[in-house]
Amino acid sequence: MDPVMYLAMLVALLLFWVRRKGVEYVIINHRWVFVCLFLLPLSVVFDVYYYLRAWLVFKMCSAPKQHDQRVRDIQRQVREWKNQGSKTYMCTGRPGWLTVSLRVGKYKKTHKNIMINLMDILEVDTKQQVVRVEPLVNMGQVTALLNSVGWTLPVVPELDDLTVGGLIMGTGIESSSHIYGLFQNICVAYELVLADGSLVRCTEKENPDLFYAVPWSCGTLGFLVAAEIKIIPAKKYVRLQYQPVKGLKKICETFSSESQNKENHFVEGLMYSLDEAVVMTGVLTDVAEPDKMNRIGYYYKPWFFKHVEKYLQENHSAVEYIPLRHYYHRHTRSIFWELQDIIPFGNNPLFRYIFGWMVPPKISLLKLTQGETIRKLYEQHHVVQDMLVPMKSLEKLILFLHSEINVYPLWLCPFNLPSLPGMVHPKGDEAELYADVGAYGEPRAKQFEAKASTQQLEQFLRNSHSFQMLYADCYLTREEFWEMFDGSLYHKLRGQLNSKDAFPEVYDKICKAARH
Repeated sequence: MDPVMYLAMLVALLLFWVRRKGVEYVIINHRWVFVCLFLLPLSVVFDVYYYLRAWLVFKMCSAPKQHDQRVRDIQRQVREWKNQGSKTYMCTGRPGWLTVSLRVGKYKKTHKNIMINLMDILEVDTKQQVVRVEPLVNMGQVTALLNSVGWTLPVVPELDDLTVGGLIMGTGIESSSHIYGLFQNICVAYELVLADGSLVRCTEKENPDLFYAVPWSCGTLGFLVAAEIKIIPAKKYVRLQYQPVKGLKKICETFSSESQNKENHFVEGLMYSLDEAVVMTGVLTDVAEPDKMNRIGYYYKPWFFKHVEKYLQENHSAVEYIPLRHYYHRHTRSIFWELQDIIPFGNNPLFRYIFGWMVPPKISLLKLTQGETIRKLYEQHHVVQDMLVPMKSLEKLILFLHSEINVYPLWLCPFNLPSLPGMVHPKGDEAELYADVGAYGEPRAKQFEAKASTQQLEQFLRNSHSFQMLYADCYLTREEFWEMFDGSLYHKLRGQLNSKDAFPEVYDKICKAARH
């Protein structure tokens, strides 16, 4: 039988089975069927549309002209809201399901939605070494354009769909952050529409209080309409060294040591159990050894975290050369390791060769179609948390996570946290080396209970002057939240800019105790 006919028959049988069982039953009990048949093809359509749109806009140089008109439209909407009595808070009109965060914000239904259609790269200035972008530009767009002209961002957070606005108003990190800091630390200017409809630009020297207060504010000081971000010359490859490490103490020591070595352009760790990890260090280069080349971004290649695990199982170090953009988006195809819970056979070679070119499904589409039942299941039996902890407390945090949550792999990413004004800074007056510990997956600790376990984790973070990324589920009380984060500058700006009557407080947008 012709392979195409055979495949068509299989699809037809699956569709018949879906019709018999019902879509809701399949989505809840066999979600991979729905994802493979519907969400993967739809994700491809989304990607093709946005790629062609971005390419046409850039080639026609229409983005800068349209940008000014769109900003004026945002100002008009804000002034209309004000003239109508400012009866409710404002928020962006972007649907909640389009965000990468798994959190479902209900405030969109009760607040005044301001439509913000800003998704283009405006200018690449190689003399000043900055790129000016609109807030809905994503990392896939940025790396595709910049790498093609020989430039790159110093920090490129994982996952193609992460937007500049989300990374500024929330935060972003990558394996180069031990040198450059968080995503906000490579930004040199923000442009915002404030509560009175005025347009303001802020930098370290121009409106500096606003410049330092914007990161982590989650859109509660104004609407971000543009950002200027540092760029650096790109090289073709990353020379990546894989180093298996055994024993928790040795893992933490190796990871800390490599993170302090500024000759490493990239540092990352993947922990597969309490005492087994692979620490990876990368260096940018234009020259590669042909027999060590690995184009890990190709659709038929093994998922990156599975590829890395091979070196742990074989217990030997190795060096590979990876094309730069492939390295930047190495965890995208498997959404780190979350996709294995949705498509259990997704890393099977047969699946990769036949369907891998459609992977991953858009996170936004997964959110849109998950339904209330799956959302509650995820909330109670799934963990997605990023914890920013001083490097000196890393070992204690890992022990705590192993005892109370027990989910692996864990993602380890170092970053330099400068002593600057704002919601997040070190305890002292000097910069400090921190680590982001990402825990994603189904907890295996028998005593795990979503709310209680997360609250214990949050208490650990507060006691160690650590921070919780705001995209994740948060159970802090208002007092506990402002104990974790420094709200002095934020609240000062909220008063000065009359934001209190225009936007909810950041706590009310992200914490479960306040969300409505």
